[in-house]
Amino acid sequence: MAPPNLDEPSDPAYTARERRGHDELLAPAVRALLQLAERGELTTAHVHLSAHTLGVHIRTVWRNLARARLNQPLRRTRDRFEVTDHIRVLLAYYRGNIKRVHEELVKDAEKAGCEPVSLSTLHRAVKRDLTPGDLAGLRAGLPASRGHDPHLRRPPSSRNEEWEGDHKQAPVLVWADGRLVKPWVTWFCDCHTGMIMGWAVTAHYPHRGSILAALRSCILHEGTCGPAGGLPNLVRIDRGKDFLSRAVQEALGVFAVQVDVLPPYTPHLKGSIENLNRAATSMFFSTLPRYVHAQKLDARRRVGEKDPALTFEGFVEQFSRWVQERNAQHKAAAHDDSTALERWNNDPTPIRDVPAKDLHAFLLEGGRSTRIIHGHGIRWEGRDYMAGWMTGRSGTRVHIRFQPHHPQEIEIFDADNIRHLGTAYLADQASQEQVEEVYQARTERARRLRRDLRKAEALRRRRFKPVTTAGPAVPEGAMTRKQAAKELHSLRSRRHDDELPANYMPRRINPSRSWVLPDTTAPLPKDTM
Repeated sequence: MAPPNLDEPSDPAYTARERRGHDELLAPAVRALLQLAERGELTTAHVHLSAHTLGVHIRTVWRNLARARLNQPLRRTRDRFEVTDHIRVLLAYYRGNIKRVHEELVKDAEKAGCEPVSLSTLHRAVKRDLTPGDLAGLRAGLPASRGHDPHLRRPPSSRNEEWEGDHKQAPVLVWADGRLVKPWVTWFCDCHTGMIMGWAVTAHYPHRGSILAALRSCILHEGTCGPAGGLPNLVRIDRGKDFLSRAVQEALGVFAVQVDVLPPYTPHLKGSIENLNRAATSMFFSTLPRYVHAQKLDARRRVGEKDPALTFEGFVEQFSRWVQERNAQHKAAAHDDSTALERWNNDPTPIRDVPAKDLHAFLLEGGRSTRIIHGHGIRWEGRDYMAGWMTGRSGTRVHIRFQPHHPQEIEIFDADNIRHLGTAYLADQASQEQVEEVYQARTERARRLRRDLRKAEALRRRRFKPVTTAGPAVPEGAMTRKQAAKELHSLRSRRHDDELPANYMPRRINPSRSWVLPDTTAPLPKDTM
């Protein structure tokens, strides 16, 4: 193989990108050659080798070596247009529109009597001097700018070291109680193994009861997720008021579990659960019927919007199956193509188990005061609760614990809140037909109220004539004096009998005895005008 010709200007194998990369090595190469020259060891072979490695002509290396001996810059610098603070302010004012910023710069240049910068030069300067995060922030604000920031990963830990919890509204319409709703999922995941520890689904907006139910399924091994379980050392949550409720804080504090409450609007600080939310949307929710973000057929219709929706029971069953498949079958490339269940089983970290009897009241919220068993049972929240085990216990002081938003039954403990006495049920509970009748009456009342409000808003709305020149807004439509008087009379006639007229002036002093007062008992004349 013939040796390379070092006298050639450049090797054709070098691309423009490689040459730009080798330009950064020009200064270190010249400094190395300069050291050889100071020691008297520099030869032409050294210069030839440097030129061939950098992909430049040999004369370029000799020329830069001569500049270095004279302490001159290796490259000729020239003035170039740069983005100033004024241009950054203009970009923020025009929401990142570079064309409008260029128009403003042209106007400023014309006033100053100088040559304006070209639009292509401005584009190059913005691309060179502004990072994508800065440009996105000037266009859409700080949240868009944070999307371009890198985020560090937490160091690897062990199972049950850190959990993260969140609510996720499923973008799917399902049938629940005769109407279409979008259910909510409350779940927790293990940050180290990626295991979905437990979950709870509600057909309405979740509450603290949903969080307690999900935590209970996380701790018990025989839950729907299994075999994962136990107590975590730390639970990371956001600042939702239901997560910060007294019931959740007490439930976790009893078992010495630290709760890390994140600052507001920082989803990147709980990336494990946020990644799980996105995975559930793309891998599970998007495959179900009546997915609300399906492809659009036109401006209004979506694919499958007329398909029959799942029932709430069917949705929960399919969601439970997907969670089990994700834990046991989904392989993560970042973890050597292993599943979450395999990572959980291969971790030798001991688990803090909790007996089921200690979790009996974990799902419940405690009352602030004790109650007394009377002849009618236990009075709580304006309702009476009875049970057969209360026989012979009249006068006993007890403590109540209840599941949030489920007043059908309550759990009764002794006054020290140690021994569970039994369950008490609502004494005079209405039938399902009566409850449905009440809900229908409430719906009809709300519908009638909305109709009245819409009519009142239509009366209040004023329309204005369109204009083509600057001027005051002119109301549209005409009204006769007779129509105005008739509407005013109808509005005044609705006034209550006890309501005083608008021009009523109360008497400020007591009348003197010398005053002649009108006789209020005498009939008024027919013509008082």
